[in-house]
Amino acid sequence: MLTGTPHQQNAALNQYRNTAVQTAAPEKLLLMLYDGAIRFLQQAIKAIESKKPNEAHQNIVKAQNIIVELTVTLNMDYPISHNLKSLYDFFFQHLVQANIKKDAKMIEDIVELLSDLRKTWEEAARIAKSQSHSGGAAGV
Repeated sequence: MLTGTPHQQNAALNQYRNTAVQTAAPEKLLLMLYDGAIRFLQQAIKAIESKKPNEAHQNIVKAQNIIVELTVTLNMDYPISHNLKSLYDFFFQHLVQANIKKDAKMIEDIVELLSDLRKTWEEAARIAKSQSHSGGAAGV
C-alpha cells in the first residue's frame, strides 16, 4: 500500500512505470506497447457506449500514438516489416474513421487484430528465448 498524498502516490507510480519501460527487454517493450493500445481502445469502446465522445477520442488518439510508435520503430531491412507497416497504416486509418464515427465495432475489429498480433509476438519471443537457451534452433 502506498503512503503519502495522492499526488505523491501518483508520482511514485509514474516513476515505477518509467523504470519498468526503461529496463524492459525489447520483446517485453513491444508487448507492453500492444497491451497499451489494446487497453486504450477498450477504454474508448466503453466511453462510446457511455456516450462520452471526448473520452473516447482521447483514448483512440493514445492508441494511435502507440501505433505510430510501432510504425516508426520498424526495422525496414526485413521484408516482414513492410507488411507490418501496411498493417499499422491500416490500423491507424481505420481508427481515424472509427473516431470520426464513434463506431465501437470498428474499434473492436482493431482490438481483435492487435490481440492476434500480440499473441504472435509473444509466441515468437517465447520461441526465440527457448532457442537461445538451448544453443540455437535445431536443424538451422
